[in-house]
Amino acid sequence: MFIFHSFYNSLRSRKLILKIKSLKEHSGFVKYFKNTSWLFTEKMLRMSVGLFVGIWVARYLGPEQFGLFSYAQSFVGLFATIATFGLDGIIIRELVKDDSKRGILLGTAFILKLIGAFLVLTTLAIAINFTSNDKQTNILIFIIASAIVFQSFNVIDFYFQSQVLSKYVVFANIISLLLSSIIKIVLILNEASLIYFAYIITFDSFVLAMGFLYFYFHNSLSFGDWQFDITKAKELLKDSWPLLFSSGVLMIQARVDQVMLKEMTNSAEVGYYSVALKLIETFGFIPILLKSSLLPSIINAKNASVDLYLDRLLNFYRLIFLCFLFTAVPIFLFSEQLIVLLFGIEYQNAGILLSLMAIRLFFTDMGVARGIYILAENLFKFSLITMILGTITNIVLNYILINLYGTQGAIVSTIVSFFVTVFLIDLFYLKTSSNVLLMLKSIFTFYRLRLDK
Repeated sequence: MFIFHSFYNSLRSRKLILKIKSLKEHSGFVKYFKNTSWLFTEKMLRMSVGLFVGIWVARYLGPEQFGLFSYAQSFVGLFATIATFGLDGIIIRELVKDDSKRGILLGTAFILKLIGAFLVLTTLAIAINFTSNDKQTNILIFIIASAIVFQSFNVIDFYFQSQVLSKYVVFANIISLLLSSIIKIVLILNEASLIYFAYIITFDSFVLAMGFLYFYFHNSLSFGDWQFDITKAKELLKDSWPLLFSSGVLMIQARVDQVMLKEMTNSAEVGYYSVALKLIETFGFIPILLKSSLLPSIINAKNASVDLYLDRLLNFYRLIFLCFLFTAVPIFLFSEQLIVLLFGIEYQNAGILLSLMAIRLFFTDMGVARGIYILAENLFKFSLITMILGTITNIVLNYILINLYGTQGAIVSTIVSFFVTVFLIDLFYLKTSSNVLLMLKSIFTFYRLRLDK
């Protein structure tokens, strides 16, 4: 029996080696693997460097000024999606379908994004009149918002993505990240005022735009064939408006807490909220990475067998819940110690907020996992409805709970709104109720995770 198992394992090892060798010789696999590796490397570097420098900036500025800084970014974020017109994924799709239309697609998208940037600035000029902001806060908002103009050059990023050449995008992002991080450290060492950190956001976008331009020219390409086509613009906008609306709702749900906290409490409370959110968002890439990696196998299973599809979905939900446990439980138990260690005693009040954020992490992780089901079943319109209802719930509850419980109330509002979006509405809709039951089953049977499905 031992000899048989040894022989069998030897055969399996040889097959695995041959399979790996064949993949290495497959040009398509190598191309996409390298492209994904570049993106993963950039993501990890951005997370580590961004967290280190971000903590240093937060400690230097203190809760009140850091809260004001975060509020200004969140206020701009509420309107920033206007500048995208929801075009990002559509431009990439069109470039993949027909690269010969590169000039018209990039030229049209560039002009639309420029128009969108100035629409954002105009909207902000109107919106600030309905706030209690002082002059300094409004200046911060417009300095940060000016970065959106340079983001029009992100159309070059779309071209590189369509050609599976993300290494150039990564190079540009790393240069921008390192340069802005160094300048932030210099500003801290020279005891610079808050406004200079706002300028860095715009400078960061400018450097990134210049990096995209450099690598675009480096690939023997130029602006010569870029042209704006009104007919193409109408076609693109016709396809993109649902995505624009979805992105806008998502951004409001993500940013509205900080904006409402500033209006209803003070900048220091926004600072406490922001450092807790920054730490939690550090772990947000894990379910997204798992989703990207396992999406093809789940979609393929749907085409092959309903039972296999449901088994893989169940195991995916189990895996996501396990990731939540491994990250959230230590954070929940040692939140205050972690906050004081990283951000200093000034931010001790953020400890309880981080504990609540650990609970919030469950709903964000399961929301990412739910996205695979929404994609597989083509339920995008329904998903938009759940996002809108969740956002309305969040805003209404904020008005009630922030008045009663301050910053903790804002987090509770977000948790309830995510529950509405991810579970409650789905439970009462015929096409999604079975998926809610599958998600609940995964939570109570997470220990049965099978990696061979």
